[in-house]
Amino acid sequence: MSITLTERAATHVQNYLTKRGKGIGLRFGVRTTGCSGMAYKIEFVDAASAEDQAFESNGVKVFVDPKSLVYIDGTELDFVREGLNEGFKFNNPKEKDTCGCGESFNV
Repeated sequence: MSITLTERAATHVQNYLTKRGKGIGLRFGVRTTGCSGMAYKIEFVDAASAEDQAFESNGVKVFVDPKSLVYIDGTELDFVREGLNEGFKFNNPKEKDTCGCGESFNV
């Protein structure tokens, strides 16, 4: 089981945590929503929860709740710029389909 970040994504997270002035890493999970059933969620973590699974990738700690892990195990997070937009891109080998708007997925 693992969650990984590309070097670009790790650099973005580290820079943001530095600007923020606090935090120990990134929480990555899923929530039920959208056309296809689930959407990714990301937030910065100041303290880990007891039930969290912790991973480290390129110097960044990533925390995942056990319910989300079954859907996102093996996912690589990248940080990309496409034209004027930038954001995280999720390379999830379990993802079978996404909705037309790109906001949700199913496995």
